[in-house]
Amino acid sequence: MTIYKALTIAGSDSGGGAGIQADLKTFQELNVFGMSALTAVTAQNTLGVQGVYPMTPEAVTNQINSIGVDMGTDALKTGMLFNAEIIEAVSRKIKEYNWKKVVVDPVMIAKGGASLLQQEAIAALKTYLLPISLIITPNIPEAEVLTEMEIRTLDDKKKAAERFLELGVQNVVIKGGHDEATDEAVDVLYDGKEFYYFKSKRIPTNNTHGTGCTFSAALTAGLAKGKPLFEAVTTAKNFIQAAIEADLKIGSGHGPTNHWAYNLKKETLSCGKNEQ
Repeated sequence: MTIYKALTIAGSDSGGGAGIQADLKTFQELNVFGMSALTAVTAQNTLGVQGVYPMTPEAVTNQINSIGVDMGTDALKTGMLFNAEIIEAVSRKIKEYNWKKVVVDPVMIAKGGASLLQQEAIAALKTYLLPISLIITPNIPEAEVLTEMEIRTLDDKKKAAERFLELGVQNVVIKGGHDEATDEAVDVLYDGKEFYYFKSKRIPTNNTHGTGCTFSAALTAGLAKGKPLFEAVTTAKNFIQAAIEADLKIGSGHGPTNHWAYNLKKETLSCGKNEQ
């Protein structure tokens, strides 16, 4: 029996809806052994972020070393990295261990509006991490910051995707959850040659905390299992759609999604090549 392994390098969400908690739940649901390197601890619930307590770069480095010298990983994802020093440390270790299946979820702002990435860290993200990533998974606000352009239409998403590849990224999927002008959430995957569109029905719910973490974790799990990129993105899209549709209604604010919903009810969404 082959045991597939995935590593998450991200922050802790005490509320359990996002961060490493969401990542490890997702890995488990997709039959991948999950490991973690903590970048920060947050005091957080559905109402917002009450505190952020970053780890030192040395602490993050040592956690990654513990995985790298012993267990290894088939794929990894990064989430909240908080500052430039941690980003540089993480990037250095990824190159040292020659890990290639790197998914970057550029976590910047929590659902409640709290900043989870210092302003000066954006340049470090572009300089050190994006060029060694296999794929980056920004939502629209994150993509706007990183590409320095406004995104309002499907054509804007495609132009932004092209800009990401100019930054050294091999592949990008720009998620459509923040594009609330339509009844569908359309994610755009670009591999440098072709555009692919992943469409899902927009769900009227306030319980979407941790959707970005969960999507990127599901994508990482697929890559860890050796799935082709398109197939891994398809599974990630189906996984997060099920998690949103069967939300748990926990808390009084932006509640978490349901990480076990996918395995209870697997759905096939409209996913395809060059379909608008």
